[in-house]
Amino acid sequence: MSAHISNVRPKPDKVLVDIADYVIKYKIKGKLAYETARNCLIDTLGCGLEALEYPACAKLLGPIVPGTMVPNGAKVPGTQFQLDPVQAAFNIGAMIRWLDFNDTWLAAEWGHPSDNLGGILATADWLSRNAVAQGKKPLTMKAVLEGMIKAHEIQGCIALENSFNKVGLDHVVLVKVASTAVVAQMLGLSRDEIINAVSLAWVDGQSLRTYRHAPNTGSRKSWAAGDATARAVRLALIAKTGEMGYPSVLSAKTWGFYDVLFKGNAFKFQRPYGSYVMENVLFKISFPAEFHSQTAVECAMQIHKEMQKLGKRPEDIKKITIRTHEACIRIIDKKGPLDNPADRDHCIQYMVAVPIIFGRLTAADYEDQVAGDPRIDKLRDKIVCVEDKQFTEDYHDPDKRSIANALTVEFADGKKLKEVVCEYPIGHKRRRKEGIPLLEAKFRTNLARRFPAKQQQTILDASLDQDKLEAMPVHEYVDLYVI
Repeated sequence: MSAHISNVRPKPDKVLVDIADYVIKYKIKGKLAYETARNCLIDTLGCGLEALEYPACAKLLGPIVPGTMVPNGAKVPGTQFQLDPVQAAFNIGAMIRWLDFNDTWLAAEWGHPSDNLGGILATADWLSRNAVAQGKKPLTMKAVLEGMIKAHEIQGCIALENSFNKVGLDHVVLVKVASTAVVAQMLGLSRDEIINAVSLAWVDGQSLRTYRHAPNTGSRKSWAAGDATARAVRLALIAKTGEMGYPSVLSAKTWGFYDVLFKGNAFKFQRPYGSYVMENVLFKISFPAEFHSQTAVECAMQIHKEMQKLGKRPEDIKKITIRTHEACIRIIDKKGPLDNPADRDHCIQYMVAVPIIFGRLTAADYEDQVAGDPRIDKLRDKIVCVEDKQFTEDYHDPDKRSIANALTVEFADGKKLKEVVCEYPIGHKRRRKEGIPLLEAKFRTNLARRFPAKQQQTILDASLDQDKLEAMPVHEYVDLYVI
């Protein structure tokens, strides 16, 4: 005889309630989070502008129905598109993630919290334009920065202790959840409606990581976050109609997220929501490379210079040993053929070989024209990774959050270079003083790819002044990026 199953609707899972209360009630304290969010904003938009130069990205952009323009819709920076907020979120999200050059968060789960900007900026711009059309006050860019801080925090705090990759799920599930919560708050949803919206994000189908790993690595990893943040806007709009939610979406026996997709484990939390993630986020400043390799690439650049001084060539190398952390080995330690740019920027051997040979690593270096150089694959075959347990421990230490790599080069003549070690990449919080001027220089370079000098300066004047940016209406700021 079957056991009785209660049909009493439970109270919402605490995870849903905590997220809703955070986006509604939490007041961000101090300047650091807002200042870091402004730097994150310009860096993220700059990454999107660079991506527009790549046809594989550009072909995905625009309205679903060609020629469609939405009155008072959200505009897509660097283009002439004006779209509904869902499609605009996809466009912006795909652009900013395309080259794997925007910010990173590393923990039990890794990801790129600025992926949420697609939904946040599209929604804020759409709301702002419609407010002005109705004679109301527009949203300001401070609301965008606040939304970024809170989306970073939701995604990052869940990621600290919960590994989605270990159960085969992609980290963009956290983009969907974080964007849904923040966008729902921006849309003016009530507490109960926000809880409903977030439950819809968890009950949604979640992406597999297969497009990030051999043998299926492919370009979906470059638009998956755009898809997630756009879906978040759609779900928030559905919840806004009064559509019901699913209060025990996580904890329900048999049918909930924990039992179906998380091996029966409930989420664990290291800290309450605040502004920790934005304040400690990692910027990709120098190299468009998967973040676990950033310090390895810095080491490789040093090795290139040392080999030039010694008159050594890549062909003289017998072996390169990369002493690294466990996450690096699990994600980007890769042998065999690399079939496309997405495959190459998730291979640490490739990302080390290119700078040792050429003294650089740019987005163009993942394209077929460069990858066809036979010296790259020959050098890749000589590179091996070994785990350093202390590096792995420091990677998970909340006070260190290091991403250490160390490279040792051995030559065929028996000589060996002194090991080159880098624990913290240029984009780490511990190197902010060194990194921010370079981040601003990266932004200037990306503006120059798309806009004439006068327009570049107008954008810089608005973007580099904290008070001016925060006070600026969202639609006026986005208009600065229209070509």
